Amino acid sequence: MTPPPALSPSDLARYGRHLSLAEIGVEGQRKLAEARILVVGAGGLGSPAALYLAAAGVGTLGIADFDRVERHNLQRQLLHGDADVGEPKVDSALRRLRAVNPGIRLQAHPEGVQPDTALSLFSAYDVIVDGTDTFASRYLNNDAAVITGRPLVHGNVFRFDGQLSVFDPARGGPCYRCLFPQPPPVGAVPSCGEAGVMGALCGVIGSLQALEAIKLVTGAGEPLRGRLLAHDALAQRFQILSLARDPDCAVCGITPVIRKLDPERYAPACASPSSTFMPEPFPLQISVSAARDLVRQGPAPARIIDVREPHELEICRLQGAEHIPMRRIPERLAELPRDQHLLILCHHGSRSLHVTQYLRQQGFPAVSNIAGGIEAWAAELDPSLVRY
Repeated sequence: MTPPPALSPSDLARYGRHLSLAEIGVEGQRKLAEARILVVGAGGLGSPAALYLAAAGVGTLGIADFDRVERHNLQRQLLHGDADVGEPKVDSALRRLRAVNPGIRLQAHPEGVQPDTALSLFSAYDVIVDGTDTFASRYLNNDAAVITGRPLVHGNVFRFDGQLSVFDPARGGPCYRCLFPQPPPVGAVPSCGEAGVMGALCGVIGSLQALEAIKLVTGAGEPLRGRLLAHDALAQRFQILSLARDPDCAVCGITPVIRKLDPERYAPACASPSSTFMPEPFPLQISVSAARDLVRQGPAPARIIDVREPHELEICRLQGAEHIPMRRIPERLAELPRDQHLLILCHHGSRSLHVTQYLRQQGFPAVSNIAGGIEAWAAELDPSLVRY
């Protein structure tokens, strides 16, 4: 194997702060110079991720995005400026990244990631950073990464909540489908355009994605393989859940059924009603009014599990709800009934969605997330609850 090229005097000056880190040093910087990293999506997450990867000296940085810059992007997508509105995102992104570091190789993929080209595209890179914001894209990126054996640095943001993980079945970790086997039903999860997103939160999660990619390349630290980091920006709180690989996963399980990328599986309207997604007896998400009605029913009413932090309960709480903080869920599984419908509640519905998926992965079939959380409960059902 050809050793990585020696660093030039200019490189030694530019990356001096990396070289001072024993965990990276000259060898790690040379690995970065040899690395090929693909950032999928030049948007809210892809912007900070790409900027930090370019600044870090990643030798080849690919940007895949088919979209054009719109004015509402500018609140969070720092690769683009006001003068770039209407321009293809890959064009303004590469121009900005060249200004950050002219010494790296940049590759534009203006067609984005498509089912017929994803495998060859991913095979040309070492690490995939997923900054997309649609379910169709996330499942496509996940499946392509699993099939090609590439680690996928996943991030997503919603309102004030962000999540991050490294999906890497080739090295023993789970994949996105292990956590979310299929897209949610229609209307269950509003888009960021409908619900909004805090711009600076994108910077937090996107920067962490860059950090995870750098760790994967250099071998420094412990990547988030098999772990999900959840960030509540309003409370400035980070929590981590352990994730297990699903032996029955459709793409990375013992007997995978997804071995190729069928375009119909990743249609943009993947969350549209179809025979693929039949109504469940225990849906992934339910509205606050449906949750209220289920709790009132007998003889075996549903049970609300509030996964917020103790200080949040001091602000407002639902009478009758059981409190188990998100971080305590794994150690208290034995206390939860498997024959009762569990309704998971948090502030806005993001943390509770991940707990819902986690519990389903642990063999709890009757678990549903309360969409919108206690914020929606206060807005729609009980105005006496203090909103925060």
